[in-house]
Amino acid sequence: MKKTQSMCEYCINYDYDYDWEEYICNINLDEDEMIRFISDTFYDCPYFRQGDEYTTVKKQM
Repeated sequence: MKKTQSMCEYCINYDYDYDWEEYICNINLDEDEMIRFISDTFYDCPYFRQGDEYTTVKKQM
């Protein structure tokens, strides 16, 4: 079961990419991290930062 901390939907680094028309992680993962992420064994993301609408708006200004 995934921990709340690693749920991408709540991370400030999880943004919508209009070119790809999907949500992506803005962190450049190395090869090992990407394999863990794709294989669904990346439960405790070290790059997770809690985000919400207010912090997103501040980031865009």
